[in-house]
This record gives sequence, structure tokens and C-alpha cells, in this order.
Amino acid sequence: MSAASLALMPVHFIMGLADKPLRALQKAAGIGGMATFFLAPNMLIFSIFVLLPIIINIVYSLTGGTAIFLNERTFVGTDQYAHIFNCSNYLDPRSCQEDAFWTAVGNTFWFVVIQVTLLIVCSLITALILNRDLMARSFWRAVFFFPVLLSPVVVGLIWRWILQRQGLLNYILYPFGHDPVTWLSDRTVAFAAAVGVSIWAHMGFYTLILLAGLQAIPKDLYEAAEMDGTRAMRVFRRITLPLLMPNLLVVVVLALIKAVQVFDEVYVLTGGGPGTATQFLTQYIYETGFVSQPRNAGLAAAASILMGLVLVVLTLIQLGISKRNENKGKR
Repeated sequence: MSAASLALMPVHFIMGLADKPLRALQKAAGIGGMATFFLAPNMLIFSIFVLLPIIINIVYSLTGGTAIFLNERTFVGTDQYAHIFNCSNYLDPRSCQEDAFWTAVGNTFWFVVIQVTLLIVCSLITALILNRDLMARSFWRAVFFFPVLLSPVVVGLIWRWILQRQGLLNYILYPFGHDPVTWLSDRTVAFAAAVGVSIWAHMGFYTLILLAGLQAIPKDLYEAAEMDGTRAMRVFRRITLPLLMPNLLVVVVLALIKAVQVFDEVYVLTGGGPGTATQFLTQYIYETGFVSQPRNAGLAAAASILMGLVLVVLTLIQLGISKRNENKGKR
């Protein structure tokens, strides 16, 4: 008997023990029952760790007080939501009763607009470059993807070390006569740093998606365009961009969802400062529910429900795009 057969003996023994009960279950419940049997453990885990926390969060948003346990909290109905939306002008956070929430919403909105736009442009340009016949092309692809593998906390610490007053950037600029600059103490510079660090950390992932789309475009289209003497920009507008649009739409939606949830790297980098310049919605929820005194878990839960609704809308958009692309592919 070979070594491989000896190694597989325990596997065959276990499979033999499970075979009879599974056959009996299939005979009694049918194919549909077997599917339910195998899905049940996953659905149980999903219910405990995803569905149940969502339900608890909704209940928390309908209660008030500083207690942690639900049986010690007071039911207030929709008062937390009314408190959030008590504004005379939503474009001016200072006119709102919960001005910190609307400041975080404004910061998140501008972060999403700027970061997603620049992220898509940079990812597209990088994908176009990496799709060319370059020397050591695989190496450069790995270089651009490497930041994606890093923990967001590590990303924040690296860039904080670079941008702090005694950091690497000031050390490089010092021989050129520049005094040390506190990059993270200026509101505009700190916000720009948060955008730049987020792009650096996530660009590789979206670049790979776009690169996969570029490689799926038939090369004979480019050869035909080259034979016709079509200019490169016209080739990009007439061939590359339309055929890359399904991947580009997916990238846009995924980037939007990720940008709305920004927290880790920016929190480590700036802590939300200076002031509230880089305090985004997720940080507001975290600090309201766990850091500020007195803690307001109900208000934090209400804010998270509102953010969750935005993410649900973005997810539905993504599913709609995927379904539409799938239907086009079947035609």
C-alpha cells in the first residue's frame, strides 16, 4: 500500500461514517432539505454576528440615557433622530443642535468627492501604464498592490512618522533651507494628507480591477485602430473607455462605499484634527458612543443607522450595475 493511500485512510473512514446519515437525511428531506441543512450553520453564524447586532443597534437608537444594558435604558422613540435632524440650515452645522454630526457629514461628503475622484483617475492611469509592455511589469504590479496588504493602522503610523514635525519629510526638506513644518496641524494640509494617504493605501486594489478589464479587451480592436491611423486619445475614448465602463462602474461604487466608511488610517494619522478638520462620520459614531463623556450610545446608534442606509443604497446600486452587466453579457 502506498504512502498516499495510508494518508487518505482516515479521510475515507470519516467519510464512510458520515455517508449513511447523509444518505438517510437526503432520502427524508430531499435535495432542498439538504441545501437547508448545509446552509443552516452559516445562517446561524450570520444571524448571531450580523443580523442580531443590527437589530440591537436599531433598538439602541430608540433609547436614551448613559447606561449600557438595554434593560436600564429609557425608550425615547425617534427622539435621537429628531435631535440629529434639528437644524435650521443643514448646510451650516452651527445651526444644528447636533453640530458635530453635521460637521462630520460635511467632512465625509467632501472626502468622498475628492478622494473617490482622484482615486479613480490615479487607478485608471496606473492600470493603463501597467497594461503596457514594461520591463519587470509583474514587479511594478506587486509594488502598487503592496499597500493594500498593509493594515490601515500600519498605514496611518507610517505616514504619521513621515509627516510629523520631526518626521522623514521635514528631514528631507531641511537641507534645502526649509524649517520644520507641522504638516498635520494645518486644517487644509491635514485634510489633503488624509485624502492622499487613503488613495495610496487603496489604489492598488482598484488598479487591479481596472487592469483585469483592460486585459479583457480584444487586442484586434487596437490593431485595427492602429492600421487606420487613429490617434491614441481617440482610441481611448472610442474603444478603451466604453469597454472598460463595467469595471469602472464597479470601481466607483466600491470606492464610494469604502470612502464613506473611512476611519482607521485617518484616525491614526490625525486623530480627527486639527480641531474637527478630519473628523469623519465613522469617527463621530465611535467617539459619541464610546469616548465622549457622557457616552450617548443611542445617538451613536442612530447616526450609524443613517450611515448604514447610505451604504445600503450604494450596495443596491452596485448590485443593479452587476445585474445589468450580466444581462448584457447574455445577449
